[in-house]
Amino acid sequence: MQKLVIDGEKRLSGEIEVQGAKNSALPLLAASLLCKGETVLIGCPKLSDVYASCRILGCLGCECKAQGNTIIIKAEAPCGCCVPDELMREMRSSIVFLGAVLGRTGECKLSFPGGCQLGPRPIDLHLSALRQMGAVITERHGMLRCTCPGGLKGAELVLSFPSVGATENIILAAALATGQTVIRNAAREPEIVDLANFLNLCGAEISGAGSDTIIIEGVRELNGCEYKVMPDRIVVSTLMAAAAITGGEVSLKGARAEDVGAVIPVFEQMGCGIYSYSDRLFVTRSKKLRSVETVRTMPYPGFPTDAQPMTMAALSLANGTSIVIENIFENRFRHVDELARMGADIKTSGRAAVIDGVSRLYGAKVHAPDLRGGAALVVAALAAEGRTELFDVKYIDRGYEEIEKQLSQLGASIIRVSE
Repeated sequence: MQKLVIDGEKRLSGEIEVQGAKNSALPLLAASLLCKGETVLIGCPKLSDVYASCRILGCLGCECKAQGNTIIIKAEAPCGCCVPDELMREMRSSIVFLGAVLGRTGECKLSFPGGCQLGPRPIDLHLSALRQMGAVITERHGMLRCTCPGGLKGAELVLSFPSVGATENIILAAALATGQTVIRNAAREPEIVDLANFLNLCGAEISGAGSDTIIIEGVRELNGCEYKVMPDRIVVSTLMAAAAITGGEVSLKGARAEDVGAVIPVFEQMGCGIYSYSDRLFVTRSKKLRSVETVRTMPYPGFPTDAQPMTMAALSLANGTSIVIENIFENRFRHVDELARMGADIKTSGRAAVIDGVSRLYGAKVHAPDLRGGAALVVAALAAEGRTELFDVKYIDRGYEEIEKQLSQLGASIIRVSE
């Protein structure tokens, strides 16, 4: 077992390059399955979820090789259509392979995905869309078996919710389908735009990514290319929270202001200075943090649910009372009890949390309940009095590349210890 040992009350300062986006790298890896020849993805973060995706590609008959932050995939002739249960269970995003495998091989067999337990995240939108495109899908004993006897065909699809995963799966399935596919009420996240840009570079015909209507004209084949993964906007939000809670001055190289457009105003209300440049964001905070009236998580371009726990950690030391409304995941407050161990004053009721700022936090032994909840505890520990021991680091490793090295680079006292 590993843990992070953090000695708090260290002011962060300096410059750090933002890692590639986990939530973009995973669908890009799945998309490489659609491409003949060699695909080179530059800037892939070194994460357990990324390595799990590479193992899935290997099981499907692809060659997959990692060289630092570059991953090279050769998918000339995939020979498999079955994703092993143990790999599906490792991460929620594994479901994105459904559209890719079905689009390339015409059949797919996999189990329901795993990942952090944040509440119901049904895949009915994925399955309904694929059925409208001609897929025959049977569900039995926790397994999905998908075939498309007549091949996938374009369709006009209206999503009842702008699901990121469903939008990605439809794009992947439609890229090589016959005819035109239109997605209405599509997810608008920057990661969707990154996926479309990659596929277009490979020869796809996708327009409208970033809006609520995406049009995909199916093509006969795609060919691999070299592509750089976008910067991780949730890591940017995490580092903003870390700078805010420690009263730091941090330069985030590669960060794009437009990706965190809903996060910046919240931190400015808290008293931070956020300065945007063409190739970075600069974050500073000198005065006492202030509370914010209400933070509501919403689909993009609203405030991201993934940034909520770290923002809550920073608000726990703000003057006054803040309210957070969680509209995406019902179990997104699992980190609250652990923050309370450190002295935070947070009360929850349903999807609402009321944060009464305290004068100080204290180091404690805490456990990461999930990926972003673990990041919130790291943020809190950076400003806490004394030492914090954070267990269940495996969750944090799903989304942050060696988080202890990143924060140490900015002056934090944080080490990883094996027990």
